[in-house]
Amino acid sequence: MRSVWLKRFFMVVMLAPLSLMAKNYDEGIEYTKLDKPQATQSADKVEVTEFFWYGCPHCFQFEPTLGDWLARKPDNVRFVRIPLPLNPSWLPHTKTYYALELMGKGEQYHHALFKAMHVDKIKLYTQSALTDFLVKQGVDKKAFEDAVGSFAVEMRARQAMQMVKAYGLNGVPAMAVNGKYTTSASQAGSYKGMIDIVNHLVKQETK
Repeated sequence: MRSVWLKRFFMVVMLAPLSLMAKNYDEGIEYTKLDKPQATQSADKVEVTEFFWYGCPHCFQFEPTLGDWLARKPDNVRFVRIPLPLNPSWLPHTKTYYALELMGKGEQYHHALFKAMHVDKIKLYTQSALTDFLVKQGVDKKAFEDAVGSFAVEMRARQAMQMVKAYGLNGVPAMAVNGKYTTSASQAGSYKGMIDIVNHLVKQETK
């Protein structure tokens, strides 16, 4: 009789941590379900989108947590960055990101721009200031200016502006999963919480 009781006791002890780890997330609290799902670029993968602005200190603080997740994200996830222009004054950053991406240098200078603004305290709020900074980093000035002024970058900037309304966003950093759900640090309670919710929604969307 005692051996049966001990077996049950150890089963409860072993299962307790698992029950503590399992967490339910509620629509409308930790995440938002869009009334109208948005088109994604991936038909065969779950698309996770980060909305950010280089001038946002919270986006900068989120970078290490996001980087850890990117290093171990599921194979069925496609990650996309959107430099969201919530304010017209943010457009130079939007166009800068897309211009660098068009040049095949998006990730190469992504962290350098964050560091320049939030660690080195360089004021990069105008297109000319951004251009001068990137030229000093080794970017070809003419190629960059041509990219910034290109039709492709202009169209992507307009699409980013449309996403503000389509996703109902009013702050960054924020994340979207498969064009259906959004979450933010304020909803999740922390940067890690935001990633946990993204993982939960990715699992939910995985077929």
